[in-house]
Amino acid sequence: MNRTDDRLLPVLLICVQAAVWPGAELVRGDVPPASALLVAVLVAGPVTAALALRRARPVVALMLVAAACALGAGPLPVGAMAVLGTAGVALALFTVATERDTFTAVLCVVALAAWQLLQNLSLHGLSDRDGLDLVLTALLYATACGTGLLARRTRRARGTAERMLRRAEAERHRLPAVERRRMERELHDVSAHHLTAVVVTAGAALGLRDRRPELAEKALEFAAETGREVTRALGAVRAPAPSREEPASPEERLRALVAGFRRLDQRVEYEIDPLPDGVVADAAYGIVREALTNVARHAPGAATTVRCRYGDARTEVVVTSAAPPAGATAHGAGLGSGRGQGFLRSRAREAGGTLTSGPTAEGGWEVRAMLSGRSAAPVEASVPRSYRLAQVTAAVGLCVQPLLPVLVVRSETTSSGSQVSAGVLFALLAAAQAVALLWLRRAPRAAQCVLLGLAPLWPVAMAVGEYAGPVLLPPALGMLATCVALAADADADAYANANADVDTDGDADSDSAVPARGRHSRRAWIIASAAVAVHAVAMSVAVLDRGTELPDWTVPAGATAGVALVMGAARWAGALRGRRDLAARGAREERIAAWTEEAVRDAWAERRRIAAGLETTVLARAADMVAEAEAGRLGTAADRAREALAAMRALLDTVQAGEPGPNGPELRPQPTVQALDLLARQCRATGREVEIRLTDRVPERLPTAVDLAAYHAAETVLAVGGEEPAVLELDVEGDTLTLTATGVPRAGRPAVRQRLAARVAALGGDLTTEEPGAVRLRLPLAGAQVPEQAPQRGHEEGAR
Repeated sequence: MNRTDDRLLPVLLICVQAAVWPGAELVRGDVPPASALLVAVLVAGPVTAALALRRARPVVALMLVAAACALGAGPLPVGAMAVLGTAGVALALFTVATERDTFTAVLCVVALAAWQLLQNLSLHGLSDRDGLDLVLTALLYATACGTGLLARRTRRARGTAERMLRRAEAERHRLPAVERRRMERELHDVSAHHLTAVVVTAGAALGLRDRRPELAEKALEFAAETGREVTRALGAVRAPAPSREEPASPEERLRALVAGFRRLDQRVEYEIDPLPDGVVADAAYGIVREALTNVARHAPGAATTVRCRYGDARTEVVVTSAAPPAGATAHGAGLGSGRGQGFLRSRAREAGGTLTSGPTAEGGWEVRAMLSGRSAAPVEASVPRSYRLAQVTAAVGLCVQPLLPVLVVRSETTSSGSQVSAGVLFALLAAAQAVALLWLRRAPRAAQCVLLGLAPLWPVAMAVGEYAGPVLLPPALGMLATCVALAADADADAYANANADVDTDGDADSDSAVPARGRHSRRAWIIASAAVAVHAVAMSVAVLDRGTELPDWTVPAGATAGVALVMGAARWAGALRGRRDLAARGAREERIAAWTEEAVRDAWAERRRIAAGLETTVLARAADMVAEAEAGRLGTAADRAREALAAMRALLDTVQAGEPGPNGPELRPQPTVQALDLLARQCRATGREVEIRLTDRVPERLPTAVDLAAYHAAETVLAVGGEEPAVLELDVEGDTLTLTATGVPRAGRPAVRQRLAARVAALGGDLTTEEPGAVRLRLPLAGAQVPEQAPQRGHEEGAR
């Protein structure tokens, strides 16, 4: 909501309150006294102002509204504060629940309800009144708080989903660039070490050939061995093993960064947790690099600590430096551009977090960043215990305040009777229902049984407490908790029916999912029917015990119809919410899967483009260098090494420029098993842990159809989404390639099985789901044609 909306609701409440009082009095011809109107204006003004600012200071607004309404209720007639004292306080409580943590919201509800209860107890006592107004007030507060907590949880879930989508979209554009940088780094290492060493060694041996001929023989052996090593290294660059981690993980990059600053005589200590490759890791690296650079510029020699903690809710990056040592000269103090702090904050925002920096009490400097964690959840500041203690103390003080006159002044009046009022019994029943609702998520069936057991006690409480109010009100109050439970059950059934589609008997054509869904539906309707019957009986007993002029048979019939209508509406609302959440989750997973596919294809195209340049230039010259060295022609081998080095540098220029291949950008190669490392990296970057394992029995070159089918099967299994860590293992048993996926419970759904079975059937393989969360595919290798050499551009397809 914006600020206009924040002001609109208080104005509407004031208008409704004015219509109730003094509007109704004026319509009847009764003019309220001027003093009452003045008090009403003095109360309505602060209440409206506090409600207009309720989002900025929700707890303060709640206290002001409650105090103003309590002060105005004394001198004003009944009804003068009816709207502001109920709907106004409920609106303030709703805002507290949506804008503050759960502890604060529940504490405000309990403290406010206890304060009103004790205030009425000190003034009137509960034995002389029904006390139903207190029960209704507490129920209103609990409803407002519960609705606010649900709204906050829904808002947080929606925000988490949006952040996950933004992260997936960012990773979609990032993965090709990451792959290009990886290959560029590897190519640079090969050219900087291997080929340069061959040229230098051969040149030295040729210069000393007359005086030390044995060096030529060693140079030839070195050239041949190095040439073969170059071939192996470039082969790893073209097709890294999916089962191996990246050579430079984010943790290793940070350690290398710290080591580099240590070589500059900077005293740096570090505590670095393993980080997944992605936007958060890049942001952490950039923040640490910029912070250490600033320390080297402005405080050379200062003791510095780097701490990087990766958790479920947040990633904490802290760089703290002490004061520079005495006599240290900051030679680089004037080298900065002044944009470093802005870059740091932009990096933190891109990673879904915040950044603060400033001096420390010891005279040093600290940079602290709070970034997204594993679950991409919003970063929330932790609340210290002292603050919680202060909250509880303030709440207890508020609750004790109405009892002070009773403790100070000895009252001589006694209760008119010893009978327990209906209000006390109603409050106890409502409290028991609230406790059952709290256990609804952990033990839903037990909580539902407790609620059904409490329903018949409402007419008993009416009879014991001699309740004389509206006869349908107490049974209706008892029915609210059951409606909440039925709505939650229908919401959960939507997810259960979706997961019931998973077949666990290993047969792709099995109909076992249908009985599973039937069991969920039968259990849900049994519970709903039992709830209708119990509450209809309770309502009928309450009405018949009070007495009615209607025929006796119409009471249970009408009660059953009304209760069934209310219960059906509750189940319909819960099912509607569950289906809506499922549809939103499905749409989100489809977008993430599409972006993952796009990112992997672009990165694979980038890899194949660079690999094509390697195969036609560098690898050919490296092979010639090995051949010349084995033939004993050292000078020619050195020339081939220089040519390979020149070709490597030209290829590096092409990689940095990002130029398209000879066929242009309109065609992209289809990914194969060699692209599984890219798929796993993209899944990890979007928040899901995926591990790829290849056994030694898997050949380097697979038949084209099997190669493509295995990759697309792995892509299909991971595209259905999920938060569980997944493991994909490829193995060859005889003449069959086996792909086993674990940690993928949604892959057993009929729609997913049909897509997998279609790919497997085209090659004559089979598909099994031997246990929940596991899928196994067998693809025969016999009869399939293995390419004689690795394709230089892969299997082409039109750009999508």
